[in-house]
Parts: sequence; C-alpha cells; structure tokens
Amino acid sequence: MIMYTRNNWLPEVFNDFLNTEHMPRTNATAPAINVLEDNDKYTVELAAPGMNKDDFDVNINQDGDLTIKMEKHQGEDAPKGHYLRREFAYSKYEQTLILPDDVNKQNISARVADGVLTIALPKIKVEENKVARSIEIG
Repeated sequence: MIMYTRNNWLPEVFNDFLNTEHMPRTNATAPAINVLEDNDKYTVELAAPGMNKDDFDVNINQDGDLTIKMEKHQGEDAPKGHYLRREFAYSKYEQTLILPDDVNKQNISARVADGVLTIALPKIKVEENKVARSIEIG
C-alpha cells in the first residue's frame, strides 16, 4: 500500500497544487515538478524532455494564478518509426499553480534548457523603514 503525505517543508499553498487529485491532466502521466525556495524567489522546475520554448505557454490567468501549458508540436524532426517503449511522452499537459501572496507577478520569467522548463517567481521585497527618533516620556 502506497501512502501519500503532504510535504511539510513546503509552504501550504504549494501543497495544494502538488496534490495529484487537484492536478488537471490531459494524459495518464504528468511531468515531474520541483519547487525550490530561497530568500529572493521560488523556482519551479518542470521536466520536459524533447520540448523547446515553442511548445510552452506560461501565463498569469485572470485569477492571478500561474498557468503552464505544454504541447509538443510535431515538426520535420518527428520520428519516422514507431516506439516499442515510450515513457516520457507528454504530448499535451496543463497545470495551474496557485501563487503565494509574496510573488512579484510582474517579474516572473521562464526558460527552457536541457529538458527542463524553469520558472523564476521573484518574491516581493518588503523593506522595513527604520526610523530613528526620540520617544517622549509622558
């Protein structure tokens, strides 16, 4: 019996979209996703072997959520034979990620390299105004 548990080390909002029962899929297998956090940003990595930047559509929807669509466009480089075994065929995939409140949605960037789509979600910088002043004692 396989037990699924929540990832306690991720922010709660990320648990919501990593839980597979809420993950809309158009095929039986979905690409693996990594989510990293550091002081300045969140980074989402999506396994995308054989895909290039023209195969992706990444945007912010009307609800302010991040939508990732992936569809392999067959071109001249499509294989001429048939696969005897194929385990990383993601012909069409879509996922919506609910972003944390501290993401700067204006500066999100994405790139594809070495079979991985990487989306950088910079955090909003909260600057603390340090005010030096004398406090009058009443």
